[in-house]
Amino acid sequence: MLFALVANRAVDPMSKLSAAEWASCDAAIPGLAGMDDDQAYRAMDLLVAADTEARVQEAVFFAAANLLNLEVDLLFFDTTSTFFQRDSEESGPGAFRVYGHSKDHRPDLPQVVIGLAVTREGIPVRCWCWPGNTNDMTVIKQVKDDLRGWRLGRVVTVVDRGFSSDDNLTYLTRAGGHWIAGERLRDGTADVAQVLSRQGRYQQVRDNLRVKEVRLGQGDGARRFVLCHNPEQAERDRHQREQQLAAVEGELERIAALRAKHAKAAGKRRRGTDDHLKAECALRDHPTLGRWLRQTPGGRLMIDRAKVKAEARLDGKFLLSTSDPDLSAEDIALGYKNLLEAERGFRDLKTTLELRPVYHHLERRIRAHVLLCWLALLLVRVAERQTGSTWRRINTELGRLHLVTLAGPAGRMQQTTTLTAAQRDLFAATGIVPPPRVTSLQPA
Repeated sequence: MLFALVANRAVDPMSKLSAAEWASCDAAIPGLAGMDDDQAYRAMDLLVAADTEARVQEAVFFAAANLLNLEVDLLFFDTTSTFFQRDSEESGPGAFRVYGHSKDHRPDLPQVVIGLAVTREGIPVRCWCWPGNTNDMTVIKQVKDDLRGWRLGRVVTVVDRGFSSDDNLTYLTRAGGHWIAGERLRDGTADVAQVLSRQGRYQQVRDNLRVKEVRLGQGDGARRFVLCHNPEQAERDRHQREQQLAAVEGELERIAALRAKHAKAAGKRRRGTDDHLKAECALRDHPTLGRWLRQTPGGRLMIDRAKVKAEARLDGKFLLSTSDPDLSAEDIALGYKNLLEAERGFRDLKTTLELRPVYHHLERRIRAHVLLCWLALLLVRVAERQTGSTWRRINTELGRLHLVTLAGPAGRMQQTTTLTAAQRDLFAATGIVPPPRVTSLQPA
């Protein structure tokens, strides 16, 4: 039944009630004559029973790792959130569906936070599920502890800027572990200032990526930084900034015209005489244009040229740090860029596998739903890696294979449609034995 739920999530995502009907009426699953939604819910409860969830994830992942001969040396970790539509948050201690920082820009809806660790090939290692108000900074220790007993060997954990507090990074170095972390270039810290001011040539890594290594400090307190520069992104940043500054200048000119009009109307109460004040407030509070402004002691708005110059220095740049003394600057930069695999996993969870809408209310059912989606993502990634094709292509092609029932006076027979060349290649690539031509024969 659990396999049926995972297969349904990968092939044709739907609710558990509909998935039970799909498994009984639309899919041919050996050993499963039929199922209903109550059985589906009981199977989900078994999946997240005490200590079962972690053991299932470990066993399934290492089966996939052995199948694919994976080298788990870099682990990429990130979080996302998923919301509950037409629902209200829970209340009381231990509430799970609660309001929090929504990464889907839906702060008006309760949510849960989902964590995902993937390999450099995009194979999901493990997933986590936390209450919706969980802060990213608080989960790294649990992630490290949960993976400690997995016999992963030497692992470098790659995390984004939202997780790179000093306490988190120190914790990741326990038991010989190492990390690669994104740094905030605009925080104005002393380390960032030194890295940006340090002279040296960039090393060309790819057509659109250059790197420069900077070491700060001495002895045990030394830190390795890698400043990365993407010329194409730098050009995009410059063009975007120029467009925004042109919009700011145009709005400032309009405000100046409104102010002059108001000055001419001084002493007379006329409609719209405060338009320039409203326009100034709207421009100052604008989410993108307001960052380029400063307010003079007299209250006038002006373009902050110092801010513009400082931002121009950061065009196309991002900063990384690492605790690993052996990784090259190139490996650090390219390894961090693979963090996009975690984001791709979240994107596929929410689109291809339709993680939401989530219809469950009980915490254990929500956790089971997320775990089923993780298992489906693992199935998808393994299939893609073995066949070299996209899941959409695989699913479409194998969806054309049907089990046909023929009935007549002589009896009843079930047989599969003839395999196409593409279907035969997919079965061969994945090492799966195709279904027999004749699956059932019942003479009258």
